[in-house]
Amino acid sequence: MSPATNFADRTHPDTICLFDVDGTLTPARLFISKEMEETLVELRKKCVIGFVGGSDLSKQVEQLGPNVLKNFDYCFSENGLTAYKLGEQLASQSFIGYLGEDRYKKLVNFVLRYIADMDIPVKRGTFIEFRNGMINISPIGRNCSHPERNEFEKFDLEHKLREKFVKALQNEFPDYGLTYSIGGQISFDVFPTGWDKTYCLRHIEHENFKTIHFFGDKTFKGGNDYEIYTHPLITGHAVASPLDTEKILKDLFF
Repeated sequence: MSPATNFADRTHPDTICLFDVDGTLTPARLFISKEMEETLVELRKKCVIGFVGGSDLSKQVEQLGPNVLKNFDYCFSENGLTAYKLGEQLASQSFIGYLGEDRYKKLVNFVLRYIADMDIPVKRGTFIEFRNGMINISPIGRNCSHPERNEFEKFDLEHKLREKFVKALQNEFPDYGLTYSIGGQISFDVFPTGWDKTYCLRHIEHENFKTIHFFGDKTFKGGNDYEIYTHPLITGHAVASPLDTEKILKDLFF
């Protein structure tokens, strides 16, 4: 993809396009296509571009390629709690600093007990993934294979496992000030309220963009794109696949 250029050199320097990763720029947990890469190269000549995802940067590098910090103007990992502008890291936040060790330990103990009691067809490993700004909880475990991931998603759609898990956590920890956000196929994120994808907007507010487009696939209430998709400053685009994203971009900019 193209090297970074000055924002003022873009056709629409006061416009930014922000993208969710899974299901929007790439198929879930898979890699960006050559066609999408080429679309983004051309888009970057027209406006400022960035991605915002719940995963940490290492997973985003796996999906979007090793030059991700050069290929996007803004890279928002963990909803922008870890953030980069033109390859330079911005200020970051910590989940453990917010919650404290004692409360965090109670939360983890409850989660592990709950998963131990779940009756699901397959369990693998990495049921809780600790990230800088959040934790990610997966009943099947993040180490499952791609076919197992697809099977769990179908099972979850039928039995609402993640939805019930979230309700149990809300009931158990009403005073923790946490938000639970279902995203992807097998897991949900837990983070301090306000640290959803709208958090990334703090990093760009001083740029005074006139138009902020956001593209995401989990834009329903409870999905991890919902808060930013419905934010008053955002022009939201709900997509069902990366092909949808490309089509809308072509309609808007090409």
